[in-house]
Amino acid sequence: MTDVPTTMRAGAGRDTRTRRGGTGVDDKVVARAWEGFTAGETVIQGVRPEILASWYRCRDQYDVDPGLTVAPGASDRTDHRLDADVLLTKLGGIAAQAGQRLEDEHGMVAVADGRGRVLASWGDPAVRARAEDSNLAPRSAWAEETTGTNGIGTALEGRGAVTVSGSEHWCEGFHQWSCAAIAIRDVVTDSPVALINVSRWAADIPAQVMSWLEKAAAGVEAEIRRRTVWEGGIVVQRFTDIASRSDGSFAGFDLGGHAIVADEAAQSLLGLRVDAPMVDAARRARPDIPELPGLIRWATERSLSSPQWTGHARLHTMGPGEVVPVSLRPVFAANQLVGVLCEFGSDEGEERYERPGETPVVPMPQRIIGVRNERVMVLAPAEIRYAEADRNTVWLSTDRGKVQAATRGLDNIERELKPFGFCRVHRRFVVNLRRVAELERGIKGELLLITDPRVPDYIPVSRRHTPEIRRLLGV
Repeated sequence: MTDVPTTMRAGAGRDTRTRRGGTGVDDKVVARAWEGFTAGETVIQGVRPEILASWYRCRDQYDVDPGLTVAPGASDRTDHRLDADVLLTKLGGIAAQAGQRLEDEHGMVAVADGRGRVLASWGDPAVRARAEDSNLAPRSAWAEETTGTNGIGTALEGRGAVTVSGSEHWCEGFHQWSCAAIAIRDVVTDSPVALINVSRWAADIPAQVMSWLEKAAAGVEAEIRRRTVWEGGIVVQRFTDIASRSDGSFAGFDLGGHAIVADEAAQSLLGLRVDAPMVDAARRARPDIPELPGLIRWATERSLSSPQWTGHARLHTMGPGEVVPVSLRPVFAANQLVGVLCEFGSDEGEERYERPGETPVVPMPQRIIGVRNERVMVLAPAEIRYAEADRNTVWLSTDRGKVQAATRGLDNIERELKPFGFCRVHRRFVVNLRRVAELERGIKGELLLITDPRVPDYIPVSRRHTPEIRRLLGV
């Protein structure tokens, strides 16, 4: 897994402004598109959808200066989990071995944390010296919001390995670089915890590097999954211990707000059916209670500063107008926060949770970017009937026909569209429930949704999602 490809030398010194390896896009075309886009144009051709989506973020959301030549320094603030240091150490070992191979291949490899802060780099001394001129070095910030479209920042925004080469970089000072990167995400919180990046100066990134990055990330994520099962077991142990000594109603949650274990009374309050403790993160479900994730985040933040912390809140649960008091206490193991235990019907705790106002927890997109026939389409969420995944590509069924989403990955599209009434109904489909016009039964009894009776597309609802979709549609 740690063997980086040794086929880089063939591309050494090649001018990336004429051709970018693996992307099939002429960099001169991209350079012209970049000049137009940074000048304010909106109809752009010859740019890959994922890069164009990043450019929109850099220009319209982050307001990054396209004339930037040096990445800014990163703050010393760290917000990753305590065990992230172990994972970063494991990833650093992989990167260090790769860096030894890259010394002779005119490349470098860097490791960054989940905020895009570079921690260490290895590889060709000459390439690393050039990288330092751009501040691609430890203690520098390479998130998109500070440094525009680049391998590190753009990988943090999506899923899987990404390449950013030549003029695809948002900042002109980095147009001679080619980069490939992949982010490693926490399976519980879905937040990035680490990243590995391969860079070359004035040379292509070979296609083999992408598969190496994916294997490296898979190895680290396997370790995260093992740790998650262990953490879930700790929460179950604490739940069992406390529930056996109390007449209260209890539930244990991971740090992402997903239920791990709950007694019958708590299951009824949360609208869950838990046959057995869900130590495997893939089996955990998040209750459909909008304020619960924010409540768990609040408890997590407070607990990290004080392991003895306790809090309480009043939670709006599944019943209409039903408000239930709940107390919260952290679950630690080996000085590491692994979950939160909730007791329903109790208002004990040293600090009370104050619900935020109308300000959304995360930025809500005002438009969705799509691409059709090399034309950029700006879509209002209401125009979209459903999204369908074809591997990592997402197709949007809209009032203007089928459109390829600029954002890759159905999970990413789901997060963007959820605030507008969209819901996951199947592993391949996210549907605008406001556009559902009819329901049918399939030949095997499965539920089918129809968003346009004139030209019906039958959207299957998986058995797992059927009860929730019926509840939301009121049928």
